Amino acid sequence: MKALLWLVLAAAVAVNVSTSLVFDGVQQVLISVATGAVALGTAVTLYVTRRRDA
Repeated sequence: MKALLWLVLAAAVAVNVSTSLVFDGVQQVLISVATGAVALGTAVTLYVTRRRDA
């Protein structure tokens, strides 16, 4: 599960970075917002499910 989350996070960041080079205008903004939301969601999920060593 965590490996999939890391893969989705990496893909979302890569797509988010590349949208500024490929797309323009409203389409770029919408794709960036969507991939940003996915990246934040996966990052929060990874943080919440991290192993807590006491």
